[in-house]
Amino acid sequence: MDILMLFLYMVPLSYLLFRLVKIVERRRHQCCYILDFECYKPGDDRKLSTDFCGEVMKRTKNLGLDEFKFLLKAVVGAGLGEETYAPRMVFEGRESCPTFDDGITEMDEFFHDNIQKLLERSGVSPSQIDVLVVNISMLTSAPSVAARIINHYKMRPDVKVYNLTGMGCSASLISINIVQNIFKNHKNLYALVVTSECLSPNWYTGNNRSMILANSLFRTGGCTILLTNKVALRGKAMLKLKCLVRTHHGGRDESYGCCIQMEDEHGRPGFHLGKNLPMAATRAFVDNLKQISPKILPVRELLRFSLASFLRRMRQSSSKGSPGGRPVINFKTGVDHFCLHTGGKAVIDGIGQSLNLSKYDLEPARMTLHRFGNTSASSLWYVLAYMEAKKRLKKGDKVFMISFGAGFKCNSCLWEVVRDLEGRNVWEHCIEGYPVETLTNPFMDKYGWINNEDPTTFKIPE
Repeated sequence: MDILMLFLYMVPLSYLLFRLVKIVERRRHQCCYILDFECYKPGDDRKLSTDFCGEVMKRTKNLGLDEFKFLLKAVVGAGLGEETYAPRMVFEGRESCPTFDDGITEMDEFFHDNIQKLLERSGVSPSQIDVLVVNISMLTSAPSVAARIINHYKMRPDVKVYNLTGMGCSASLISINIVQNIFKNHKNLYALVVTSECLSPNWYTGNNRSMILANSLFRTGGCTILLTNKVALRGKAMLKLKCLVRTHHGGRDESYGCCIQMEDEHGRPGFHLGKNLPMAATRAFVDNLKQISPKILPVRELLRFSLASFLRRMRQSSSKGSPGGRPVINFKTGVDHFCLHTGGKAVIDGIGQSLNLSKYDLEPARMTLHRFGNTSASSLWYVLAYMEAKKRLKKGDKVFMISFGAGFKCNSCLWEVVRDLEGRNVWEHCIEGYPVETLTNPFMDKYGWINNEDPTTFKIPE
């Protein structure tokens, strides 16, 4: 009888242990690791120097004195240096009449260079790729750009393909989220994420101020990321995904229309950046932080912030004195490095102020904006590469990524550094010269005279 009772007790216990082992094993295979990533560096013949930018401005015949002054102010205040890159057709003087082939050529140059370098360095062949996610917001083709990659690299017929368009500057984290969800249901996969933006069809040549801004911010770039959930490769991984949160305010008309691809009143295509963009970004940013903060911050910091907020509300409802300053949550209690979207100098400064970040924290984003400009969805990875090149990323560090995009969207995630990162990347040719002072700008020295011109006599310089 005792043996029987012992057996009856042991059966459910062994079953529970079996289920626990299965759960642990499944979670081990659901992890999302970055094995390697490669940022794109176009040739030096595509750098936008001050002199060349001036030539592009001069041949844009739709600009008057007011537009010249506005564009000069935008360029000077954007935080970009003289080594950012533009599409090839701009250097050929065809930005006012781009063709469909210009967009395809721009993307092919990126695909053929960037993907090849990443796969060769990692030792993974195209036939080993199980999942391919491509995000190019402002170029659609049939077959898709993802199909062009499959055709060029002769990938397997059963590769799982996702081709994203219209996702804007926050698209790379959407791509990562797709891979993350696939990894939860399938073991031992390789995934390739390809993120870039096609500027050729959308280089604006009109005089609408809300659309001129895009030319002073967006630049050519791209990144390819190799991910896996193979447990055997975790020791070779660079980063491990801890959590990812996506916020979408497309249901609000003012958020939906603040950042949109469109044509101006004369039918010239471009990208409209509305005056209500900062407000839309702030709302999405706050909502996103509300969701991700409990996932990445220690309990003690959440309790401290909750208590400080409660006491402030109590003082505010009381007639005694002022409620004091608004409490600020300290993200540095759970985050070591901040990988911010390079949407512009004002965007970086605004996030820094909201999160109470130091000059050191903002340096990677500011320097990336200066060297490469806003490369849309790939900009986060240039910022990450800067941190790696500066040997900041040590084993166990937490890296917080946050990006904004048309829609309006705010997406964020937290990575854990798996091993010390000191690899060579897109910054290796110039990292010794950074950080640099970005307060002075050569555009003002060369073209500041425009501000003193008489509107009645002004003519575009030859």
